Amino acid sequence: MYVARLSSSVRTMSTKVAVVLSGCGVYDGAEVHESSAVLTHLSRHGAQAACFAPDKDQMHVVDHTAGSEMAETRNVLKESARIARGKISDLAELPAEDFDALILPGGFGAAKNLSTFATQGADMSVDPTVSEKIKAFHAAGKPIGLCCIAPVIAAKLIPGVEVTVGSDVEGTETWPYAGTAGAIAAMGAKHVVTDVSQAHVDSSNKVVTTAAYMCETDVHKIHDGIGVMVSEVLKLAK
Repeated sequence: MYVARLSSSVRTMSTKVAVVLSGCGVYDGAEVHESSAVLTHLSRHGAQAACFAPDKDQMHVVDHTAGSEMAETRNVLKESARIARGKISDLAELPAEDFDALILPGGFGAAKNLSTFATQGADMSVDPTVSEKIKAFHAAGKPIGLCCIAPVIAAKLIPGVEVTVGSDVEGTETWPYAGTAGAIAAMGAKHVVTDVSQAHVDSSNKVVTTAAYMCETDVHKIHDGIGVMVSEVLKLAK
């Protein structure tokens, strides 16, 4: 197990990576900057990315100008298509055998649409299709990358896995969601403290995680940390 830092690109032209989105927008879907960073770094490394999302209604819809709930319904797959520029498939159709790795960006969609962490914490459940696909990749020994809040999904599904959401010290403005580390431990996983520019690599489980927007910081630092995560996922996919 080790903490990784940003380094030079490794070209991986034949590597196929499935990216699982959870909507579009930090408060009710996939975090747009994180999703874009994942796709950008995969492109820079020469990997082939394909986007997927569950075909289901979001938990709710949030007005991103006010942070308040809106009285409407939106579909996770259709909202995710905004990030994927229309090139997206139903997660149920993802064939794990055809891909070399799996990556889940963060955003509250991971805690609301892919799981119930936002409302149930450590007692959360994971969407059945999400659970099926993650378990399939893990059973096949294929690497899985997760950022921001998404590592709680690995903590729930993979016994004893090591993940990071950055800091475990609550009460700071820089790390407003540090309490998540306690929930991760309560689910039987191990939380590893890292800086936002780093990623943690659980070599035995082939799970790579980075804090991303669990940290209130400059966007380029978020981008760099995700770059480390993507690079380490691709190394494990060789």
